[in-house]
Amino acid sequence: MGTSDKKQEAEAERARQLALVDELMEQGVSFADPARVDIRGNLTCGQDVFIDINAVFEGDVSLGDNARIEPNNVIRDSIIGNGTVVHPNCHIESSSTGNDCEIGPFSRLRPGAELSDNVKIGNFVEVKKSTIADGSKVNHLTYIGDTTMGSGVNVGAGTIVCNYDGANKHRTVIGDNVFIGSGVELVSPVDIGEGATVGAGSTISKSAPAGELTVSRTKQTTIKGWKRPVKKS
Repeated sequence: MGTSDKKQEAEAERARQLALVDELMEQGVSFADPARVDIRGNLTCGQDVFIDINAVFEGDVSLGDNARIEPNNVIRDSIIGNGTVVHPNCHIESSSTGNDCEIGPFSRLRPGAELSDNVKIGNFVEVKKSTIADGSKVNHLTYIGDTTMGSGVNVGAGTIVCNYDGANKHRTVIGDNVFIGSGVELVSPVDIGEGATVGAGSTISKSAPAGELTVSRTKQTTIKGWKRPVKKS
């Protein structure tokens, strides 16, 4: 187009984007607004895919049949499985999901996150270099890093995998059908056995046996007569 200034460069870029979107619509992809999508690489889509506004695709991205990408998502070098929904405001990089997963809103999948089928990653959850097997749920306010998680696991809100000791990263292994209560810290390296339950508020630094309840809490104490500090005038 012989662009010679920033305005013409922007016009050329938008023309190119509309051409890419036109190709995808001819293949059957639905867009909420064809003018509000950016494809900065190669986007491959299956049948009956829906893409909402302000989605940005970078590198090589594949969307499976019936995938649904809701507003304000950035997806880079990743594979999204059939029937998977990515709710608004997620960031997905060098990761993959199985079929019928649910991601977000406000989730982050960092490089090496591999989800199997029917996995739920909820709001304000970050997953890095971890595998999560079929049907497991990590619903809110949680960090999962360097972890192998089995199937049918439920992870409570506020749980953190403490995978870094200041020098090295360590792995955590969580067996099938584990229930982890809210506010738990898993200090890697540690194994949580199949069918185990970890009580809310626990700090787990040793392996938790399969099929048992493991709790690690300090004794609750009330200090009578204690006065809260007040700001000096």
